[in-house]
Amino acid sequence: QVQLVESGGGLVQAGGSLRLSCGASGRTFTSFGMGWFRQAPGKEREFVAAMRWSAGNTYYADSVKGRFTISRDNAKNTVYLQMNSLKPEDTAVYYCAAKTKAGLVTAGAFYEYWGQGTQVAVSS
Repeated sequence: QVQLVESGGGLVQAGGSLRLSCGASGRTFTSFGMGWFRQAPGKEREFVAAMRWSAGNTYYADSVKGRFTISRDNAKNTVYLQMNSLKPEDTAVYYCAAKTKAGLVTAGAFYEYWGQGTQVAVSS
């Protein structure tokens, strides 16, 4: 059974930084695609960043490009989302997700496994 556990959320002022972590267990993730999505109150879930675990290819939403970085630590089976220059509009619950099947890494519908989410709040 695959388990994803996020951590690292919190309250930060605009312009600040946070690093989210997603600890993965239950399977070998080298063939997985890993993604971060977020959902703000009253809004639909949206893609933030993704990577193919083995190849290391990364993908970003235009809204976070240049500010957020997705990375992985193979030894720790952990995926990170480094968030810099945070804005109030980045406020949301952030979810880590994993996929084994074909399909766009930017589309949440193709992800089979999801974490419980971690809250990020950015004050102005």
